[in-house]
Amino acid sequence: MKKIQLGQSDLQVGEISLGCMRMSELSTKDASEVITNAVENGVDLFDHADIYGKGESESVFAEALKKTSVSREDIKLQTKCGIRKGFFDFSKEHILESVEGSLKRLNTDHVDSFLLHRPDALMEPEEVAEAFTNLKESGKVRYFGVSNQNPMQMELLKKYMGESLIVNQLQLSIVHTPMIDAGFNVNMQNDPAVVRDSNVLEYCRLNDITIQAWSPFQHGMIEGPFVGNDAFPEVNAKLQELAEKYDVTDSAIAIAWILRHPANIQPVVGTMNTQRMEDIAKASHIVLSREEWYELYRAAGNDLP
Repeated sequence: MKKIQLGQSDLQVGEISLGCMRMSELSTKDASEVITNAVENGVDLFDHADIYGKGESESVFAEALKKTSVSREDIKLQTKCGIRKGFFDFSKEHILESVEGSLKRLNTDHVDSFLLHRPDALMEPEEVAEAFTNLKESGKVRYFGVSNQNPMQMELLKKYMGESLIVNQLQLSIVHTPMIDAGFNVNMQNDPAVVRDSNVLEYCRLNDITIQAWSPFQHGMIEGPFVGNDAFPEVNAKLQELAEKYDVTDSAIAIAWILRHPANIQPVVGTMNTQRMEDIAKASHIVLSREEWYELYRAAGNDLP
């Protein structure tokens, strides 16, 4: 698998990562197979969050890792905090407590990257910066990032931080493209022209922040997959056509579409199926033509001006 650099860090990782939200549903044996399979296919960044499985996903991962031949040094661990029951919390106290909990559950002395989950409207950036400094100086976190934040939210945070953010985790799939749509519809009086995210795609490229694409197979936030879904006949027909051309699965083409973008976006794939992960990893060796990329974009229901 091709490697990319996360932001301005020294972290070199496979261009596809594995999201571990559903790992709490697996036995230790099955989780071990998932980890081993991922690493064998070039996936070496494992994305966690304190709320995944109410913390159980991190615990299952740690126990499963012990039963593999994969060492801690072979992989990169990423986790997130900030979502609590009924509210968001970027307080210094919660950040520090959350990291301690994740480190204990993951059975490690540090995580390679730590992200703030959904934006907290009551965020005090000075307090967040204090927490980050504490975690950095203690060696518990190597690098920091965010998830689901727009440029001005990141700018506010960066004003008080002593280093750059390396990651912004954002929803992106062929059928969820608001960060791309507005760029095609500049100065037009139509719905796609509305800039809903303050040009977050361009901002991240300008500031060397790696976008990690979550839910790359989903439509909506929790509605379910669009790949293989009869409700999306045109895009699935095009996916199948290209899958046959490149001798891969339709899911691999969906990921190849994201990888084709020059921003070096890293998809976060949440499958716990080893065969599917193996199939998806083949996307790293596919470079869609410009015409094919646009054909998929239009097949998803997007009109070019």
